[in-house]
Amino acid sequence: MKVIPVINCPDVECVQKKIDIAKTFLEAGDLLHLDVTDGSFAAHKTWADPLGWVKLKSPFGLEVHLMVDHPEEYVDNWLAAGARRLIVHAESLTPQSMHEILSTAERYHVEVMLSSKPESTADDIAHYLKHFHSFQVLAVQPGPSGQVFLPFIEEKIRFLREELPDVTIEVDGGMNPETARLVEKVGADTIVSSSYIFNSADPKKAYEELSAI
Repeated sequence: MKVIPVINCPDVECVQKKIDIAKTFLEAGDLLHLDVTDGSFAAHKTWADPLGWVKLKSPFGLEVHLMVDHPEEYVDNWLAAGARRLIVHAESLTPQSMHEILSTAERYHVEVMLSSKPESTADDIAHYLKHFHSFQVLAVQPGPSGQVFLPFIEEKIRFLREELPDVTIEVDGGMNPETARLVEKVGADTIVSSSYIFNSADPKKAYEELSAI
């Protein structure tokens, strides 16, 4: 199982702390996942400063999860900051903004992954399948880390894997060894994890435990 540690932080000091911890078990160039929430799409609000990210001089690649109302307004700044992958939500896209985001990312040669809230069904995202080549299934509500995995999202994972056998399917939310095995069984190949790794007494061991699944 591919595992990407999640940074979900209120301030830059928290972000720096998580980067320093990640240095104990990630290699330079490995991905970190940064949650960006705006206090509207998700009531929770996180640190989200592209220029600040550059100043941190992280040795890791960056996957930016835009849990925001107007993701097209964030894309240029995060791509300029060096993001290697953007994650946008089906619920916040319009046909125009989707085209704008995909076109901008193509110029930067950066992948865009489509995510959806737990309550968005397979039918709700079916018309997006031809536009994206990787998908995230959010297994908790957009917001803070430490939420409990919602098992009904397994149906969406199964649908995506059956429809698109060769794409990346990432699961975000409530990931621990037990839930990671559940989502792997129905078709996920990637998980992201915050609390299980960074709240562990031994983050390196927690990361390696998830990676071994």
